[in-house]
Amino acid sequence: MNLKQNLENAAGKLCEILVPIKHEYYIGGGNSIAICTLSSIDLLQTIANRPDITHRILVAGRLLSENKGLDKLINFTLKHPSLRHIVVCGREVRGHKTGQALMCVHRNGVRSNDARIIGAIGPNPFLSCSQADIELFRRQVMIHDLIGNDDLKTIKNMVLHLCVSS
Repeated sequence: MNLKQNLENAAGKLCEILVPIKHEYYIGGGNSIAICTLSSIDLLQTIANRPDITHRILVAGRLLSENKGLDKLINFTLKHPSLRHIVVCGREVRGHKTGQALMCVHRNGVRSNDARIIGAIGPNPFLSCSQADIELFRRQVMIHDLIGNDDLKTIKNMVLHLCVSS
């Protein structure tokens, strides 16, 4: 690992101690739709408290990093083969651009030599998932880009549309 990566890892550990961020997600009553609110915790909690939405989705959660968080999202998706749609909404994570990284891995995949997400602009867009798992993920789900949007009506309408079309 190079010096820059060591410093970034140390800074990340320090942030976890000084500013603990709950890694929250909420399981719903559906099976084919997930909602990713990126860094928007208030939006996630609002969605979690709306049975008209949660009864239609498998899960709602945040995505805070363009590497470990995205690896977890890919693994979760593969463990739930009925999951077909991910609605990405809310505020982008400053500096990490996790929504942009998610869109890029879905659209472009990763480089074969170092697993760097092709086209991602975050500081550490390297995945540890296997190339085969990434390709399965890309085929299994459709990503619906509402990045920057925190309008509950728009998000609910997208979920309703996906429920009807699925």
